[in-house]
Amino acid sequence: MHSELIINVTFSEIRMAFLENGIPVEFFIERKHEKNIVGNIYKGRVSRIVPGMDAAFIDIGLDKSAFLYVGDIILDRTMYEEFDDLDSVPVIELSERIEGVLEEGQEIIVQVSREPIGQKGTRVTSKITLPGRLLVLMPSIQHIGVSRRIEDEKERKRLAQLLKEICPKGFGLIARTASEGKTEEELKNDLSFLLRIWESIQEKARHTRAPSILHQDLGMIFRVIRDIYSHNLRKIIIDDQLITENVKQFINEYLPDGNCEVVYFDEKDPIFEVYGIEIDIAKLSQKKIWLKSGGYIVFDYTEALTVIDVNTGKYLGKKDLEDTILRTNLEAVKEIAYQIRLRNIGGIIIVDFIDMEKKESKEMVFQALIDALKKDRIKTYVYPISELGLVQITRKRTRHNIVNILTDVCPACDGAGYLKSKYTVCYEVLRELKSLCKKEEGKAYNVYLSPEVARLLYEEERASLEYLENNFSRKINIIANPDYTVEEFQVETLL
Repeated sequence: MHSELIINVTFSEIRMAFLENGIPVEFFIERKHEKNIVGNIYKGRVSRIVPGMDAAFIDIGLDKSAFLYVGDIILDRTMYEEFDDLDSVPVIELSERIEGVLEEGQEIIVQVSREPIGQKGTRVTSKITLPGRLLVLMPSIQHIGVSRRIEDEKERKRLAQLLKEICPKGFGLIARTASEGKTEEELKNDLSFLLRIWESIQEKARHTRAPSILHQDLGMIFRVIRDIYSHNLRKIIIDDQLITENVKQFINEYLPDGNCEVVYFDEKDPIFEVYGIEIDIAKLSQKKIWLKSGGYIVFDYTEALTVIDVNTGKYLGKKDLEDTILRTNLEAVKEIAYQIRLRNIGGIIIVDFIDMEKKESKEMVFQALIDALKKDRIKTYVYPISELGLVQITRKRTRHNIVNILTDVCPACDGAGYLKSKYTVCYEVLRELKSLCKKEEGKAYNVYLSPEVARLLYEEERASLEYLENNFSRKINIIANPDYTVEEFQVETLL
């Protein structure tokens, strides 16, 4: 399978599309005002114990305290088990109540395991993990594991044995997918690198007071490259020259044994339009996805879960009703697995398939769903189809659903539909202006848009506007029009 990573850089926003055989399968978006903190390690202070929830709130220096559940607290325990990957590490059951483990004012080292989503705040764990190129180091719990994506049983046993031999006492290790076929020396080199990071974290923890940050994970671009590098990544294409050079240096130093080409994209047309990705992004906020047969699936998002409904729509079939339903459900399975990954839908997902009478039909759809989800890098669990035709899926949620990043809840219908967020529209305006500036000479522009987006451009993105005006010798006039909705804008070229 041929994979590419397309990176679009626009002032305060970075967008990345991971393509498999030319088809976008994952999107990543990072904006200046909402930096990802998952993976960061902090020295925190217990601000409040909540016995009724068996949890504590930890002050780690953010606007709101983070949430630490008692099951995510690691005490001094020794246990070795074989497990597939990080998601399979079992939660240690603690007989102690939270008030017997922590006390208010106590300092504790924690790692962010989930970003704040909706009304749910940042979640942290003391189950620290440090991912490297080949290995994942776990300083707080002794486990040996091999990635589930390494399927060769002989290789799994070889890696497990090597990890047991090189793992320092008191630590745990996971062999990542990229470790397949690597020598003991290569594994030791990666382990030494991770141990140096852990020593640095401990040293900083000894000399700083809570709350403070001890370790910051890689920025989004380098973190994504690190995590997908083993997935047959052959080319990275970037439309920013400085970041292109930084990525080349990162790969040479951090991933030297790969054969990935890094290319600077220097065309006048926007990179996501050239690769047809902009159209795919525009479709992400659609609630209804049509299937080729005429059936369709509908996505409904709530804070607690995501519901996906399958319908026959225009598809009537040529045989009996059961055959029509089975074909629609099987076609929906492929699209559902694809959209879950593309939209980064996490947490609890309920799929409402069309009711099937035959047991073999249900088993066929269930197995097809399991097989389709195997392509996902994120660990998912699928529970059998219920009598009502419902399937429950759980998918690890660490970062935001792409739809939540791109859109805001529509104020008119209170959640029945979605509007592009003011930030999404703001960056669309800047991308269009940048594209026009590169294509045309000596022009000025009037930009008509809503007051909300105009205010955002003037207050938070003024430097971006000044960059375009100074670098391309253009005059850009921002004109707020109260008749425009947040999603509407128009760029007028002045001769």
